[in-house]
Amino acid sequence: MLQKWIDILKELDFAFQPIIHTFTGKIYAVEALLRNVEIATDFHNIQDLFDTAFEDDLLYQVDLELRRKAIKKFKKIDIENIKLFYNLDNRIIYSKNCPQGQTAKILEENGLKKDAIYFELSEKGSMIEQNALSSMIYKYKNDGYSIAIDDFGIGISGLKLLYYSEANIIKLDRFFVTNINADSKKKLFCSSIIDMAHTMGMKVVAEGVETKEEYYTCKNMGVDFIQGFLVQKPTLITQEITESYKHIIKFLKEDRRDNSKNSIDKSFIEDIKPLHIDTSLHDLFLYFKEHPYNTFVPIIDNYKHLKGVIYEVDVKQISYSQYGFSLAKNISYCSNICKYIKPALSVESTWGIDKTLELYNMNETDSKGIFVTNANKYEGFINVNSLLSLSHKRNLEIAKNQNPLSKLPGNNQIEEFIHKSFKLIKDDNTFHMLYFDFNDFKPFNDTYGFRQGDRAILIFTEILQKYLPLNSFIAHVGGDDFFVGFSCLKYEEVYEYALKIQKEFKHSVKNLYEKQDIENGYITCYDRFNVQRKFELLSVSCAIIEISLNSKKKNFDYILGIIKKSSKKINFPVGICI
Repeated sequence: MLQKWIDILKELDFAFQPIIHTFTGKIYAVEALLRNVEIATDFHNIQDLFDTAFEDDLLYQVDLELRRKAIKKFKKIDIENIKLFYNLDNRIIYSKNCPQGQTAKILEENGLKKDAIYFELSEKGSMIEQNALSSMIYKYKNDGYSIAIDDFGIGISGLKLLYYSEANIIKLDRFFVTNINADSKKKLFCSSIIDMAHTMGMKVVAEGVETKEEYYTCKNMGVDFIQGFLVQKPTLITQEITESYKHIIKFLKEDRRDNSKNSIDKSFIEDIKPLHIDTSLHDLFLYFKEHPYNTFVPIIDNYKHLKGVIYEVDVKQISYSQYGFSLAKNISYCSNICKYIKPALSVESTWGIDKTLELYNMNETDSKGIFVTNANKYEGFINVNSLLSLSHKRNLEIAKNQNPLSKLPGNNQIEEFIHKSFKLIKDDNTFHMLYFDFNDFKPFNDTYGFRQGDRAILIFTEILQKYLPLNSFIAHVGGDDFFVGFSCLKYEEVYEYALKIQKEFKHSVKNLYEKQDIENGYITCYDRFNVQRKFELLSVSCAIIEISLNSKKKNFDYILGIIKKSSKKINFPVGICI
């Protein structure tokens, strides 16, 4: 290596920033961030340094020395089972004559295993670098390393990369996390990505979390890990990295939102005794003899993290052979169980019932069930029969509490939503509700029949689901009355949603009328007093209700009464402060 690069590398250092479990506040990993580039060298920034190394055809050699420096410093962090996230330049794949196994040697020198490191590969960059990314992921995963995709959402390949990559973790770019609590479009985007990632067996890190509100929003969307100034700024001092972050744990206790609504009932989780990854082949054979009804065994490490599963059928031939059991007792015989471990289909307990069922149904293998973990630690197993029971129970719950026509939640859930929202109100915040009521719905039903009336209700249901943010609470009060609840939105945003829905419904529902009625702009029929008169074509009224701290003394019936009364025959959204 050129002397100038040797001198440069001596001056560089690494800071570490923690990545913590969203639901526990405990540390999972640290990201190594290069420091002293501008101060100690002639480079303007980190990108400039790597661009020059690439031009000098020394990118691999420079990165390998930086990797060595980062791992050596990382080893000084005195926390068990912590992981290191290390950033790679995608262009490294073009480096020629790269010796294999160098990272493994560096890890071994520092007493670490391959599972201690995640290689972060960035989604941003040129099209050439994007094309290299899939090859990089395949190469490192094939070598036994874990992969994280950095800057997810701002690159060229986007969802195509999510589909093909099979990465272990994706990191939502801080652009999408900043002010996510107040940006409905960011919530919609991130919620969709999180759901897709979880369904595909990946976990999600939210980068750049700086406020408590951003943290709560990420947590409620199901983000697995968070990283950012709210937790801790990058530090050059390894002693400042801690095992858990008390202020985050305090935020967890202060967050009174019920996150267990869709959680997995523990009575369905079977406690199958696991084996340690260092268990001998002999003890594995004994396990299946002592547990004759178990056809597989989960494998865990020193920290109870689920590493995979071993199926009895894969070891049956050797265990029942004439000399297999005796050979397994022989210490000199290679009896490591690692070669029999297969990937385990698993979910985090915080993902809830719906994602668990979805992930299992998407699995193409003949799985006997699904494993459950909590903050990566093995909790148990849900077999196929229990999954069917969970699915049936879930369907009954949905059917019991939803409107049979629109399939939307009903009055019980509306009342529950209002009560829960009340509990979260503080002096400095409010939440909003919408109440929609069709105008002249009875004359339409009398003229065109109930079947067309049902179609009008379904059209409105589809419009609500299409145009409202993903985390909105949408419910059907009954008949032609609908309810929508929001959190973390400004009044102006709520108003725009309501106005758009009114306009879209008025336009869409015209298709249910005959041509002559559309041209007239009205229908003629008898009113409730048996008087024949003209009625306008269907439209929908809307009242916007802003709930503040003073609203807590109001009950459910009172609020709905005020809303319904205020919404009648209003063709533009009207705000009410209760």
